[in-house]
Amino acid sequence: MKEIILAFLITFSVSAQIKLPRLISDGMILQRDTKVNIWGWASPNESIELDFKGKKYNTTTSEDGKWSIQIPSQKAGGPYEMTIKATNTIVLKNILFGDVWLCSGQSNMELPMDRLKDKYKEVIAKSENSNIRQFIVPDEYYFEKERNDFSSGEWVSANPNSVLQFTGVGYFFAAEIYEKYKIPIGLINSALGGSPAESWINEEGIKKFPDYYQEYLKFKDGKLEKQIDENDRKVSSDWYKLVNQTDLGLQNKWKNTTDISDWKTMNIPGYWADGELGNVNGSVWFKKEFVLEKVKENQAKLILGRIVDADSVFVNGNFVGTTSYQYPPRIYSFNASFLKEGKNEITVRVINNSGRGGLVTDKPYELIIGSKTIDLKGNWNYKLGSKMDPLPGQTFVRWKPVGLYNAMIAPLKNYPLKGVLWYQGESNTKKPSEYFSLMEILIDTWRRQFNQEKLPFLIVQLTNYLDPKSEPVESSWAALRQQQSNLLKVENTGLAVTIDLGEWNDIHPLNKYDVGKRLALQARKLVYGEKKIIASGPIFKSMEKKEDQLILSFNEIGTGLISKGGNILNGFAVAGSDGKFVWAKAIIEGNKIIVWNNEVQNPVKVRYAWADNPDVANLYNKENLPASPFEAELK
Repeated sequence: MKEIILAFLITFSVSAQIKLPRLISDGMILQRDTKVNIWGWASPNESIELDFKGKKYNTTTSEDGKWSIQIPSQKAGGPYEMTIKATNTIVLKNILFGDVWLCSGQSNMELPMDRLKDKYKEVIAKSENSNIRQFIVPDEYYFEKERNDFSSGEWVSANPNSVLQFTGVGYFFAAEIYEKYKIPIGLINSALGGSPAESWINEEGIKKFPDYYQEYLKFKDGKLEKQIDENDRKVSSDWYKLVNQTDLGLQNKWKNTTDISDWKTMNIPGYWADGELGNVNGSVWFKKEFVLEKVKENQAKLILGRIVDADSVFVNGNFVGTTSYQYPPRIYSFNASFLKEGKNEITVRVINNSGRGGLVTDKPYELIIGSKTIDLKGNWNYKLGSKMDPLPGQTFVRWKPVGLYNAMIAPLKNYPLKGVLWYQGESNTKKPSEYFSLMEILIDTWRRQFNQEKLPFLIVQLTNYLDPKSEPVESSWAALRQQQSNLLKVENTGLAVTIDLGEWNDIHPLNKYDVGKRLALQARKLVYGEKKIIASGPIFKSMEKKEDQLILSFNEIGTGLISKGGNILNGFAVAGSDGKFVWAKAIIEGNKIIVWNNEVQNPVKVRYAWADNPDVANLYNKENLPASPFEAELK
């Protein structure tokens, strides 16, 4: 009996403790100039007292133990302390009031400064700023219901070490806004690579899309999710296990092999499907020999562009690095003692699980030792280690409808925001026609869930990507950009056009500075009230026809339209009633553009920059901001 009573007392004591959500913690930035909720959990009907700036606020928990206290609007500033008392006392320290921005979407928003550290060394070195802080939401999904808290997370101030985990786009945005207004900026980093828009919509919103709603219902109880995850893990584990078991390179220690007389040669960078080896999956080993004089430096850096899919790298048999999937740039720093005077050897084991394996072209491949750079492009020796059937595709349950909303957005609902930065869309290019409707619902439901009916949404339009085309073509990427542009019809939205910031061979372009800067321009005009600022490049407005010419008008022309890089405007195409687009001539006349093709007698449609990668498109305003791609038709 004593043990039962003791257990009861311990249970009661634990349940009586105040518990705060992860967001409400030391170092938090709270939204200025609005009433703010502080909330948490304790025992039912328990008295809660909050002490802030010498004022006390009181409440009593509900029957389910929830409590919430609203504190009055505060000006930007701090740091402050806040004390919360019940049966226990919690003191929150180093609190600031400023502007809180939710950074959401997929991998280009999630991409951290660590991936950009070679490009922005000086920026990172000067990033110490306690007024710029980030809270990283853990990458999780949940279908059963909306969660009320995160499993982890803390507020972290920017400095040269911590900033490496900041969202690159978000950090550059925050730095621009802070530099302009000197207001503390809080970033809530809630983004997940590969995620489609439907995974960020709540259950109520997804009901408007019957197919997605039915798909969501299959996963709601968690049983199918568990079954699929277990199967996917087993299939993947078995595939990689077989690769390793059958890899001749592992069996014969090719990382140490110097006799490569029976190895063939391949020009690097490139894809082995284009050569004698053909389109095989499995493991392929590569070797490159080079000669050095005496090495005096302590450190060296090996840059191997990007590799499809995974790699392990050795220098003279010494392991220097590995990457498990295709997207990150391969940059491996290592102890220069691995190098020697005379002949040296780099060995790369590449595992490709499906599609075309190889080393991505138009990327740097070099060895840097102090001030010396050795170009590694050219002939490498290669040998097939293991030939495999392609790895069966995974289901990616984490991207299914509603799951990311429930786990990564719902716990934020009580936390007032200044606005949302949204960089997403690549994963919806298979069905671009539905994107406007998905995003319209997403924006509406988020605004209602946050109880901010005019919550600003600043959207990054997709960059240029993939191979340029020499003739006008259909493009799902262009179609999705049009949908993103159409979202400007939704009140309090802005569009950062990035059609000139991409890389044809990398879905994760490194120029995140200009993305953040263009988002900041949108924020300065739309959110911070700088109405006279030029925040955008030209946006198509209307069109009329005069004989066989189309006359185009634009918004956001700034101080004038220009053709960047020359006098000729590129990237325009027209079509007649047959819908077949051909390249067109285009000239600027005042604030309008005249477009025509002498072979099209009755043009009714026009497109600009309509391609996955419209690399020749050069319509800008004089403020050096690019025009948004568009398609238009005479009515």
